[in-house]
Amino acid sequence: MSASKDSAVSKDKVLGVTRPGIKNDEVLDFYKKWSKEYDKDLDGEEYGGPRKVAQALAASLGDGRDVRVLDVAAGTGLCGLELSKLGFTNVDALDASQEMLDVAKTKNVYTNFIKEFLGPNRLNIDDDTYDSMTACGLFCDGHVGPDCLEQLIRVVKPGGFICIGLREVLLHTSEACKDLEPRMGALQSEGQWQQVHREVFPGYCVGFEGVVYVYKVL
Repeated sequence: MSASKDSAVSKDKVLGVTRPGIKNDEVLDFYKKWSKEYDKDLDGEEYGGPRKVAQALAASLGDGRDVRVLDVAAGTGLCGLELSKLGFTNVDALDASQEMLDVAKTKNVYTNFIKEFLGPNRLNIDDDTYDSMTACGLFCDGHVGPDCLEQLIRVVKPGGFICIGLREVLLHTSEACKDLEPRMGALQSEGQWQQVHREVFPGYCVGFEGVVYVYKVL
């Protein structure tokens, strides 16, 4: 198959698993079937988001690498792999798909694996467990909405960073994302965290621009 056809297939799969109206159980079934081909379909050329999110955390921490990080919506471990390349060695993975986590385990870049679905439900993680967090690709239809933000903040220590990446267009087109920035702003007004960086960048995923946020937990 040609590179252009590969790219078209990858885009079709990305759009398929995040299509408007898709349900959580449909998403999990999609990833169950896609898990073994996911990395091949979304190589570094097709999916630059994980690299950007990992770099955002590294830049926020300066030389600090001796930190405990939670990679949420870890999937097959692409963000964890980028974190490992940057010198992070104490990273846990959280994802709702066991099949995706099984692939992530083969990369040998994570310490612990947590199978949970993000939402308003309380995660089985103690308060202030992690020094920082990465979250790439979690906000989209059928995946995660802004009602999980309090849980992300709760498990990160004050002073820690939360780095979030997603397709920028979803802020305007996705029911799951339209309230994301307003909720981020409300949590800032409540004194829970402070935005330190926001950047729109090219090459996030299959031709889409991305947006990366860095928040400091207060």
